[in-house]
Amino acid sequence: MAKVTMPQLGESVAEGTIGKWLKQPGDHVAKYEPLVEVVTDKVNAEVPSPFEGILREILVEEGATVPNNAEIAIIETADDGAPDAKAASAPTGPVVTSQPATPATPSPEVASTPAVAAGPAGSDERGPAEQAVAASSVPEATPASASPAAVAAPPSIADPDARMTPAVRRLLREHELTAAQIVGTGGGGRITREDVLAVVETIRTGGTAPAAAAPTSAAAGPARASGQNGSGSGAPAPAAPRPQAPSAPAGAPIEFPEGADEVLLPMTQMRKGIAAQMTRALAVPHAYVHMEVDANALVRARETAKREYQAREGISLSYVPFVIKAVVDALRHYPSFNAHWTDAGLLAKRRIHMGVAVAVDDGLLVPVIRDVDRLSISGLNRAIADVAARARAGKLKLDDYGGSTFTIDNTGWFGSNLTMPIINVPEVAILTMEAITKRAVVRETPEGDVIAIRPIMNVVLAIDHRANDGAQAAAFLRTIKHSLEAIGPETPVY
Repeated sequence: MAKVTMPQLGESVAEGTIGKWLKQPGDHVAKYEPLVEVVTDKVNAEVPSPFEGILREILVEEGATVPNNAEIAIIETADDGAPDAKAASAPTGPVVTSQPATPATPSPEVASTPAVAAGPAGSDERGPAEQAVAASSVPEATPASASPAAVAAPPSIADPDARMTPAVRRLLREHELTAAQIVGTGGGGRITREDVLAVVETIRTGGTAPAAAAPTSAAAGPARASGQNGSGSGAPAPAAPRPQAPSAPAGAPIEFPEGADEVLLPMTQMRKGIAAQMTRALAVPHAYVHMEVDANALVRARETAKREYQAREGISLSYVPFVIKAVVDALRHYPSFNAHWTDAGLLAKRRIHMGVAVAVDDGLLVPVIRDVDRLSISGLNRAIADVAARARAGKLKLDDYGGSTFTIDNTGWFGSNLTMPIINVPEVAILTMEAITKRAVVRETPEGDVIAIRPIMNVVLAIDHRANDGAQAAAFLRTIKHSLEAIGPETPVY
């Protein structure tokens, strides 16, 4: 049997979430045929099968998150043709017969790889109503004439001992639910993340929490609708879910149901990735340097070139490529800022790969433009427009991530004047360019000091203080400032 493992989808990506299985047990899979959709905090990707054969077992349910190289599926290849091997690898689950369906007996085995809570509600393609139906409806018994490859229907009653991943158990605890309240729709009656979220959504929309499954003892009596479980052993009943804390999709308008004082906004996979990255980054000792740039020459150069550029290229000319060019010039003079921090020391990089922060609807992405020192201002502008458009359309590729050596963030696009950026670790510096605003400034002239109205842009540099000190940071930022103020009509765009 050949085992399929979770691939590493990016240089800094340590785990992935199973979004959707494109094949089911029993299906034939060709080599390099898309097998599963994997979601990370950076990208969604179809993972091709590394083998040709029959998909015999899915080891990780949809919605579960597992680390790189974890086993996620088993494929029977041509080399596994022995009858005993086929019998051993047949899909698990109760045999379908003509007798009435009975609840599947859960297997004592547990998932072979650890999993953490899966990401967004958006990873489930079903709507809330469909999720509720999936969790509450009882399928009919499969007739005996069904295909031999048919998988047994999920159990018709909730099973308090049903198998589930650690992530699902944690989700149950977070919402104060018990396994006895959930009907598992996964293989062999396994409770999936979607099963739990369907019940949570039912409660959020005003439905009643499912009753816990009644114990086998007739004396126990029916379970109460509040979700408390009658128990012949006298064990304390689990607490009912709190109706005042329903969940709502992150990024959607927040609507408070009547009587609810709070709404839970579950993390999307992107927000989980951002949270993890920011937590790592804030362990780095940050230091900041801020300078004002007289952007008069920059504004004039762009204004002079933008109409002809728009007509020639079909896109607008941004200020960002001008700033990147200035950063590249400064990195040549101060290469210790074009580096990664490692436990062994500072790892300087010869090539300059620029991370460009792009705001999207539900988070922030930092795709990479490679070898920016080899591109003209026009080439940089086209590359920035391309990755920004694909980022907002959700069409970034794996090659768009990983390996950046410095990051720039155009926070001024939103009108900000001063930002304290967080370094995109393991890089050792990040620069923000703020809004260009007209201000009254004092300028020296042969006749004396005068007050002038000038377009001013703040630039803020955050550094990893382990890698560089304030003196180097100020000199680096001063070089950027001088380069931007020295832009003139002779500055080439192409």
